Amino acid sequence: MSTFSTTEAQTPPGLLHVGRVTRPHGVKGDVYVSFFTDRPERTSNGAKLFVNNEWLTVTSARVQNKPKGATQGQSASWLMHFQGVDDRDAAERLGQSNVFGEPIPDASRMWVHELIGSQVEDVDGVAHGKCVAVVDNPAHALLELESGALVPIVFVVGRDKGVITINPPEGLFDLNEEEP
Repeated sequence: MSTFSTTEAQTPPGLLHVGRVTRPHGVKGDVYVSFFTDRPERTSNGAKLFVNNEWLTVTSARVQNKPKGATQGQSASWLMHFQGVDDRDAAERLGQSNVFGEPIPDASRMWVHELIGSQVEDVDGVAHGKCVAVVDNPAHALLELESGALVPIVFVVGRDKGVITINPPEGLFDLNEEEP
């Protein structure tokens, strides 16, 4: 899950931050790309990705170094070639660039751009405020609420049209409540 804010000025409207070009490889325009996603649609021939303010078409991609013991959600580095990026100079211009893609509909996944701005309610219907960010955390991603409260993503039990339903343990919000 990318924690890149969907409200940052450098994010193209309607696109998701899906990876980063890390460095060029060789002299024929290939680049290494590190993805935050495991979606095969991002690396297939013909896929369109937005890099350096232009749409690029993938002409070849192969996985390079999947981390040992990596789970399905962990992505590898990819060696990729884009149409029109045919020499080392062009590849170097892409180095350290953010990679964006269009959202891929999938009801079984939670996307950062769908969570930010949503109202957070518990299973009893108590509103806890809006989600203002999704914070990457080694154990679980955290929903950051406008009050400053952090809610581990594992407590999310549902989402529907701008409302995230959580089933938090007792006391989760006690630190954010003011004492009398």
